[in-house]
Amino acid sequence: MTEHTPAPDPDAPEPDEPEGYDEDTDRGGGDVAEPPHPVNWNLLSAHDLEQEWLALDEWVNWLRHTYGLPASVVPPFWHRHTELLWELSALHLHWLAAYDPEQNASAPLGWHRDFADTRERLREWVATSGTRLDRDRPTRQTAWPGEDPAETVEETIIADRAEDFVQFVLDQVAEREQAEEEFFRTLDQRTGEVS
Repeated sequence: MTEHTPAPDPDAPEPDEPEGYDEDTDRGGGDVAEPPHPVNWNLLSAHDLEQEWLALDEWVNWLRHTYGLPASVVPPFWHRHTELLWELSALHLHWLAAYDPEQNASAPLGWHRDFADTRERLREWVATSGTRLDRDRPTRQTAWPGEDPAETVEETIIADRAEDFVQFVLDQVAEREQAEEEFFRTLDQRTGEVS
């Protein structure tokens, strides 16, 4: 005859937690990363902007190596083009969500299906932007009736992509810090409201 363990009494008090037990850590709190959330690049603080740029660049490098993506899909100077930034950022967030441990097992297939669509859009963005393997130019803008004519765009040869990226991010962060400082100067010191 086998010994049978009785079912726990639902009205019995909970056993004491072990020493050092932290309910928040046990539920995924504490030092566990937050779930993915949309990134609005226009609203990030200077500090968050730098962190997001670095994380996205690291992921884009992983992506291009893992999938063997040519420069016609992910060019070296993608960071200089907001249309590529927003598209790659969205793809990154989708990937984070699809591979979240709480996600269902078919989510990665959905990501790969969407990745196929995204590659087509990226090809279009790269062709429109005019960025190439060893050089870049700002994306051409079309002036609408009544607007000033669009500025002339010229290609720049860039010999070191990593150096260009670092300087680009430093410039973006400095620009955002300046905007933050200007905003804080407009605040009333007593009330904290915009004066």
